[in-house]
Amino acid sequence: MNISEKKIKGVFEITLTSINDERGFFMRSYDQKIFEYFNIDRKWVQENHSRSEKKGIIRGLHFQYPQFAEAKLIRCTRGAIFDVYVDLRKNSPTFGKWESLEMTEQNRKMLFLPRGIAHGFCTLTEISEVMYKVDNYYNKDHESGIIWKDEDLRINWPTDNPIVSVKDSKLPTLKEFISKQTLIEEEV
Repeated sequence: MNISEKKIKGVFEITLTSINDERGFFMRSYDQKIFEYFNIDRKWVQENHSRSEKKGIIRGLHFQYPQFAEAKLIRCTRGAIFDVYVDLRKNSPTFGKWESLEMTEQNRKMLFLPRGIAHGFCTLTEISEVMYKVDNYYNKDHESGIIWKDEDLRINWPTDNPIVSVKDSKLPTLKEFISKQTLIEEEV
């Protein structure tokens, strides 16, 4: 398992290593001691599984407000995704900045996102499955997001004809998020 911090503080890219033979492979996808070393161990309370059945589906950019903010451990287990995360922590030097990572079942990459980060992805294959652990429970009253096509963020999504849910198409812009004076005060 190789772990490295991204430009956005607290975000870690994790590349899983496997032992392969004629039967297939074996790999460890979580190791508490290694995660403790990088200070990314959490008490995971839910694991979610998302399946998308078309290329070009965009889900996100989602987050939950405190007291239900979530750290996430994300992995693409089938197909491929263009994963995007945006720093929404008001005291962060990278507030309002985004990064991306292509995750596939072949490259075996994962992302650790701390609390205060909006998250979304675009499917790159006809069938894509994403699994992610969270360290807090889902709460409908605390969920929110930033619209995927925010003009200030200018995310370079890898699709010309995105498929987006009605709910995600009505999310606020980054400017609207900032104007609500409800910025996230997570530790950076």
